[in-house]
Amino acid sequence: MGKEQNPRRVADNEAMAKTRMLRTSPQKLNLVAAMIRGKKVEKALADLTFSKRRIAGDVKKCLQSAIANAENNHNLDVDQLVVAEAWVGKNMVLKRGRPRARGRFGKILKPFSEITIKVREIDAEAEAAKKAAKSQKRAAATNQAAAAEELA
Repeated sequence: MGKEQNPRRVADNEAMAKTRMLRTSPQKLNLVAAMIRGKKVEKALADLTFSKRRIAGDVKKCLQSAIANAENNHNLDVDQLVVAEAWVGKNMVLKRGRPRARGRFGKILKPFSEITIKVREIDAEAEAAKKAAKSQKRAAATNQAAAAEELA
């Protein structure tokens, strides 16, 4: 007689994690998020581990949380996961100040941001077909370039 279960916010082959109140600007955080978008999770974790950016550790923690959600809550295969989406949002801004010359006041803004990472399980056959199409397209482009070179 209880309430019905909430519908899932993501597809059956996806999992998500969100980290709020990260003490960095959304612009800087988006640079790190762009670094991992579309990559396999192993490669994304390696990139974040060896990144020189301070916030990369927090992004790595969020990605590990998304992977754990996929494995434990949604029974997805960790080896087949890719970072489907990673988006950044604004959060609150602490307003601070500093006295300046001639009675003025210098405004100091300390922004916070949030990141949401969505991982998706991909099947091996679809990935192989995608690679084959990409290599076929590349071969066609080189053939076309060679043909144009012969005419010249």
